[in-house]
Amino acid sequence: MPMDFKDYYQILGVQRNASPEDIKKSFRTLARKYHPDVAADKKTAESKFKEINEAYEVLGNPENRKKFDQLGANWKHAEEFKKYSSAARGSHPGGGAGSQAKNYNFEFEGTGFSDFFEQFFGGASRGGGFSFDDLHDASESGGAWKRGGTAKKGRDIEGDILISLEEVLKGSVRTITVRTVDPKSGEPIAKTYNVRIPAGVAQGQSVCVRGKGEEGSRGASAGDLYLRVRYAQHPDFQVHGSDLYSELELSPWEAVLGTTARISSLDGGISLKVQPFTQTGAQLRVRGRGLPAKGGTRGDLYVLVSVKVPSSCSEDELHLWKQLASKSSFNPRG
Repeated sequence: MPMDFKDYYQILGVQRNASPEDIKKSFRTLARKYHPDVAADKKTAESKFKEINEAYEVLGNPENRKKFDQLGANWKHAEEFKKYSSAARGSHPGGGAGSQAKNYNFEFEGTGFSDFFEQFFGGASRGGGFSFDDLHDASESGGAWKRGGTAKKGRDIEGDILISLEEVLKGSVRTITVRTVDPKSGEPIAKTYNVRIPAGVAQGQSVCVRGKGEEGSRGASAGDLYLRVRYAQHPDFQVHGSDLYSELELSPWEAVLGTTARISSLDGGISLKVQPFTQTGAQLRVRGRGLPAKGGTRGDLYVLVSVKVPSSCSEDELHLWKQLASKSSFNPRG
């Protein structure tokens, strides 16, 4: 099962020496453009949005970015080393007596992450199969399985799944395909399941699909499929527990005079009243507009205020600013 290299710098449209701020800015711009809620072509946008999120999962994390930079052109060698290490830990025989053991890995589709990400950054456990203890004794039955051997339950399969904040709020059903290779025939196998994502699922929590892991040997039960939840980065919100945080930029006159601002929430746009003399750094709280919390409640949405100054102005505007400066008693330095 071939795997394609992902150039995350190219996906985000930044140079390899881009600063963390430039990477974040590019991500937010692209994520807003391709967010499925606003894009016209939702199917294409959803695919692009997941690709952008995957790139930011790597480049937005200093440790992952360093690892990606170290892989560079040698990623194929790293892939082969991983396969070799996995085969050494446990594998299924490729056939009759004296044959070399092969490792049959599992790959996923529909989780929001590429195989390249899963291999190097997902931390998923995909290898599987049977141990060397299950190999047939070469002197028996011309390559058949040893009779009377112990039945073994199939191993569990683990992977990552990218969940949007909208899915966390409302829940969803995702179609997941698990691809592997038949240990006896060597033919590719793909099995598709509908996986229910419950509302309020937590970051790092695993969604378990019973009996959809590796098949057991000699009639034993199959293992389970575990999908470890990762929240998709949102262009407008940061997550802290069940609370959401967003930003609101005000002009100096809005901060002084007060205003009613239209802001985004996961439930749609809402009007937020800003009191006069609101300062930079103020947190405005909107109750019950966060993510699902325990007891059937919801967290809150916190809006962080920053006051922005114009970068230029007309002569008339500059004259008015000077008039204000001459009349105002305000002195921030005391």
